[in-house]
Amino acid sequence: MSAENKPAAVAAPAAANPQMSTSEKPSLATRLLGGSFGLSLGALIAALFLGGVLIALTDPATQKASSYFFARPLDTLAAAWKSATNAYIAMFHGSIYNPNAKSFTASIRPLTETLTVATPLIFAGLAVALPFRAGMFNIGAQGQIILGALVSGYVGFTYDLPAPVLILMVVLGGMVGGALWGGLVGLLKAKTGAHEVILSIMLNYIAANLILLLLKTPGFQREGSSNPISPILPEGALFPLLLGKGFRLHWGFILAIVAVIFAAWLINRSTVGFRLRAVGANPHAARTAGINVSNGYIVVMAIAGALAGLAGAAQVAGTEKVLTTGIAATFGFDAITVALLGRAKPWGTFFAALLYGAFRAGGVTMQVETGTNIDIVLVVQALIVLFIAAPPLVRTIFRLPDPENPKKALSKISLQEAK
Repeated sequence: MSAENKPAAVAAPAAANPQMSTSEKPSLATRLLGGSFGLSLGALIAALFLGGVLIALTDPATQKASSYFFARPLDTLAAAWKSATNAYIAMFHGSIYNPNAKSFTASIRPLTETLTVATPLIFAGLAVALPFRAGMFNIGAQGQIILGALVSGYVGFTYDLPAPVLILMVVLGGMVGGALWGGLVGLLKAKTGAHEVILSIMLNYIAANLILLLLKTPGFQREGSSNPISPILPEGALFPLLLGKGFRLHWGFILAIVAVIFAAWLINRSTVGFRLRAVGANPHAARTAGINVSNGYIVVMAIAGALAGLAGAAQVAGTEKVLTTGIAATFGFDAITVALLGRAKPWGTFFAALLYGAFRAGGVTMQVETGTNIDIVLVVQALIVLFIAAPPLVRTIFRLPDPENPKKALSKISLQEAK
């Protein structure tokens, strides 16, 4: 993982070199544009641009205009621009606001759908981001979501409790299921030295087959059904709706915001977070300083698993209301990209999850209104990962300053001012 993905391990240039004069310190604009925000924004813009190019290349009108490109080149460019902009406008209408809707309620429904889809992504993104800060790569969010959904769902449709108590038990069940699955990875790494990537990938497969097995057995399978599907959760086990029956948005989104606040406090303000960041920066130095590195691995993976388990709880008790083999969808894998785009920071992960929620919610509208293949959304997501993984490339494309090399950044600024 690059230095940009471990901001806690990177000291500010001025702190790294006490002899640096005040005039040599990078400005706020330099730190903003050349830091995490500028790199993430640049990666997004570059990915959207290349996605627009692909949309244009596959557009029939653009292909037709390109047949006489050398005679009338502007026709091809105009058709390409129209196809790309129409696709992205349709995506906006399907994810944020639809001005063509017949009522205000219908106009803002796309935004609520974005928030609904983003809710499990926020939890899962945090489940990947926190281990990043401790020097671990949690590929197992998918399995942790499944285990959280399994326990949450079982509690929801099995126990007959008052509504407030039942929904609390559903939430706690999701956290416990995910924490056990994630903590197992940390425990095995701490005690055996096994790599967390291999462990979590294998546990993903186990979780996927475990839910398939359980949904074919009495106690989990819906009575009278031969399909792998559970009973529907009762009303008392579901997250209340935030905006009423006309929308799917539920209180799981509020819980996701609480989780972001907790994660930000944990990693930046708490003693536990300081120790985790120290382990991520240099485990050997942390061990020399008296920090129990093995315990750090177990703790961070258990917390990450609990967060991923909340994503499973949000799915089964908020959106789907029933357990199926596809309850986790691809949220666990998308969470890796969300955490990378958010630079492994809680609030950065939150906004990256909202962006991905908008991609998912708007992709269907884009395909319906413009005929653009919805798979272009996956291409854009992959391109974002590509650019996130290559910060020097993004800096070169957009001529962003490097805050870790203030003299070079200042020289660039001076040259631009001179021009």
